[in-house]
Amino acid sequence: MARTAEKVRELVSEDPEMRASLTALLEHEDEAVEWRDVKGELTSGQWGRLIEKGILTEAGDGFRVDDPEAVREGLSDEDESPTASTSPSASASTDSDDEGSSWTTYDKLAGVVAVAMMAGYYYHPIRRIVGGVVDVVLGPIDAMLPFFVVIMILATFTGFYTSIIQANLMDFEKMSMYQEQMQEIQDRQKAAKERGDEEALERIREEQMEAMGDQLGMFKMQFRPMVWIMLLTIPVFLWMYWKLLTNGVTGAEASFVMPLVGQIHLLDRIAGFMPAWIVWYFLCSMGFSQVVRKGLGIQTTPT
Repeated sequence: MARTAEKVRELVSEDPEMRASLTALLEHEDEAVEWRDVKGELTSGQWGRLIEKGILTEAGDGFRVDDPEAVREGLSDEDESPTASTSPSASASTDSDDEGSSWTTYDKLAGVVAVAMMAGYYYHPIRRIVGGVVDVVLGPIDAMLPFFVVIMILATFTGFYTSIIQANLMDFEKMSMYQEQMQEIQDRQKAAKERGDEEALERIREEQMEAMGDQLGMFKMQFRPMVWIMLLTIPVFLWMYWKLLTNGVTGAEASFVMPLVGQIHLLDRIAGFMPAWIVWYFLCSMGFSQVVRKGLGIQTTPT
């Protein structure tokens, strides 16, 4: 409760209008609400800040005040020192906690391993080790099917788990709130410029600087699923690269008919710079990813 009350005091000290917004939300403390239900009482930017700070939490199809009593305590505590609640150290600590919660130790470890494996594209020993390990699983499939079909299967598989990872590790509701917040700031800035209100422009510029932290948080949120996608995709790419460069793909299976291109060898370059096997992989991956997302109703972009 103390932590929630501290967050409330901090928000009110940053934006005095937040007091009225929180008071209005407390009238709905026993029900789940969406922003459109209360947009006349608070802005989308304020709504986004309350979700970011954890004061509003998900409840079914909407949100509700997580700890109403703590919110009341934060609003009614007039004796709390403003210096203490808005000091740089307190603010930095809160921001650090919020940001730190978005990436776990496992996320960071996955990122380190993925980056280390990327060296396999240039460093042959890593490519040989990773390729040999992955070949234990994919070798039997390669032995039964032409290599361009194997690439198609791998593209389908990677497209499937990419969609699943994005859907589970990205908070599209919060990203949508960030985007609405920035759009609202831009709209207010444009209106202030048109009426020549320099004082309002100065306040909006300060708000933009504060919102940069939210933008950093959104970037970290978007990049988090990428490390897991790379952790699973890089070994697949290294295996395909290893098979092609070690002459593991020869004869008739080394060439196929690519749509709009015709008969082509897997190692031939399209447009003079991109190997045919990579182009074929991306074409299959993009196509099957769309089918998977539509078929399973997976959301991969903010609403």
